[in-house]
Amino acid sequence: MWACEVGPVTAGLRRAYPASDRPSLEAFYFAFGEDDVYVLARLPDNGTAAAVGLTVSAAGAVRTSTVVLLTPEEIDEAAKKSVEYRAPGA
Repeated sequence: MWACEVGPVTAGLRRAYPASDRPSLEAFYFAFGEDDVYVLARLPDNGTAAAVGLTVSAAGAVRTSTVVLLTPEEIDEAAKKSVEYRAPGA
């Protein structure tokens, strides 16, 4: 996605959601290396993030990868949880 195309995409997302759940484009960066562009977006839920990634990828012009970022509060909550785990072969 080229920088000039970000405006129409963001506008379309805004029309599709009520104000309380409205996605927003937080940042758009060009980069050197394996990935050419990084987009930081605030989306209402993981399902919406997956749908956006699938839709953009299906167009065939770009390859997407989605990374869910956690807040410090979410990490604190996760640290308090107990999970049973046994390593393979243990």
